[in-house]
Amino acid sequence: MRKVLTFFLLGISCCQLSFAQKRAGNPVIQGWYADPEAAIWGKEYWIYPTYSDKYEKQVFFDAFSSPDLVRWTKHSRILDTAAVKWANRAMWAPAIVKKEGKYYFFFAANDIQNNNESGGIGIAVADKPGGPYKDYLGKPLIDKFHNGAQPIDQFVFQDKDGQYYIIYGGWQHCNIAKLTPDFKGFTSFDDGSTFKEITPSGYVEGPFMFIRNGKYYFMWSEGGWGGPHYSVAYAIADSPAGPFRRIGKILQQDTAVATGAGHHSVINVPGTDRWYIIYHRRPLTETAANNRVVCIDEMHFNEEGLIVPVKITREGVKADKLK
Repeated sequence: MRKVLTFFLLGISCCQLSFAQKRAGNPVIQGWYADPEAAIWGKEYWIYPTYSDKYEKQVFFDAFSSPDLVRWTKHSRILDTAAVKWANRAMWAPAIVKKEGKYYFFFAANDIQNNNESGGIGIAVADKPGGPYKDYLGKPLIDKFHNGAQPIDQFVFQDKDGQYYIIYGGWQHCNIAKLTPDFKGFTSFDDGSTFKEITPSGYVEGPFMFIRNGKYYFMWSEGGWGGPHYSVAYAIADSPAGPFRRIGKILQQDTAVATGAGHHSVINVPGTDRWYIIYHRRPLTETAANNRVVCIDEMHFNEEGLIVPVKITREGVKADKLK
């Protein structure tokens, strides 16, 4: 009888485990991380977050990969200050693109406060998504304040014509610039400008952009990053440089689940209209600014193409294996 009972209990345990694995649960990765940049490489999802700690301890990046959004593998220290001689603290908010077989990893470092300090937005490069990455330029790509934008929180966006843009900025200013094909510099816009300001109402930091049905969705974070009211809003335009029409907030705290939901990225499963938002938030048990975790929830659109406000969950998303 005892053997039968043991088998029965083991059977329940296995079934519960199998059921649990069908959803990721939030947070999806263990540890304090923030500012997640998500990407799809082949048959794998990847997340590249900020290691969330005091600025002096933010001297490396980890990455995480998954075949299905549920099971995640950690790739430790894919880039650190040993490989970037000009960076010494506050390595933040990565962005990544794949071009001609290389992976270009954009990041901010040093949290510069004026044009006389050393740091800004740099680039690292690798042959594999998990690195190891090495400094691409040997110096920052952007190391000055243009239009009042602190050089942090960059996102790299490829338009339909193949042109790559960098969209970035803190201190409530956002710029867009055209990258040269080798990512070593910039080309001018038709009006002769290099850094064009596209700051929308309410913008604080953390820009992101994607195209759906011919429309450009420009997203950003607003509110204080260390507080409970951090959130994500968006606007829509017909071109990457706008003009943009602000729609409203689509991601924010739920006091029954978590606070400080913001600084996100978005992925669209290739060949489908399935969308996910990857973001950080603060557990209800935490008040420290850097105690942030990475989560994933579904993102939907209504018939007019507007984003339905995202419901943040503890359960997370169902397994979604890439084909």
